[in-house]
Amino acid sequence: MSATLLDFSAEIPVVTEVASVTLRWLGREDYQPTFDAMRAFTDARTPGTRDEIWLVEHPPVFTLGLAGDPAHLLLANSGIPLVKVDRGGQITYHGPGQIVAYLLIDLKRRKLMIRELVRRIEEAVIETLAAYNLATDRKVGAPGIYVAPHPQDANDRIKMHEGAKIAALGLKIRNGCSYHGVSLNVKMDLQPFLAINPCGYAGLETVDMATLGVDAGWRDVALLLAERLADQISGVPHSAAQPHDGSNDSRSAASTGLTE
Repeated sequence: MSATLLDFSAEIPVVTEVASVTLRWLGREDYQPTFDAMRAFTDARTPGTRDEIWLVEHPPVFTLGLAGDPAHLLLANSGIPLVKVDRGGQITYHGPGQIVAYLLIDLKRRKLMIRELVRRIEEAVIETLAAYNLATDRKVGAPGIYVAPHPQDANDRIKMHEGAKIAALGLKIRNGCSYHGVSLNVKMDLQPFLAINPCGYAGLETVDMATLGVDAGWRDVALLLAERLADQISGVPHSAAQPHDGSNDSRSAASTGLTE
């Protein structure tokens, strides 16, 4: 049975159980302490440690992956700190109005390969955005989620941003367990993305749900994303997403994920 999260009007507790995953709601927290905590959790976990998803909103910060090229930071004096981290990928930005979901998953215990975990994370984001009538897709060789082509009669605001990136993904696997995760742009200042080549791609546009016409709160989207992530990780199938209030139009957006 699909997991049921708290009612959207309820207060969010610090810890919630969804499917076979523990959710931890961290609120707004600086990046470095969260990064340190993820590493410590992964180092200390045992075969019996429950998998966890941490949901957090960070103050402005750029993060650069393990093999990332610092040249992808185009504006050195932006005033936003740069943190070098041990995930894969290049440079990205985290800031207020963005959901960051850290996935502390024992792949060995769940018999998951990294490629399959990435596919499931991406599918959870696609399902979440479909519930707000946003059709999104993968790009082969470029992890993350992008605005999919829409019909000619779609909202002009969406047509203008086809191909833009709305969610970024980066993981680290240590001793068969993952940390780092996925970020989804809800309603944020997108200007800092202009100071970088997002994920190493020059000229790649980054967009958020608000720019696409979706008026949705961080908490509402985070609750839905958490449910989809937990169910995807646990192998719980989902029926077609039902539109939420605040969607940009009445057209139902199906999941259009490509096979990598």
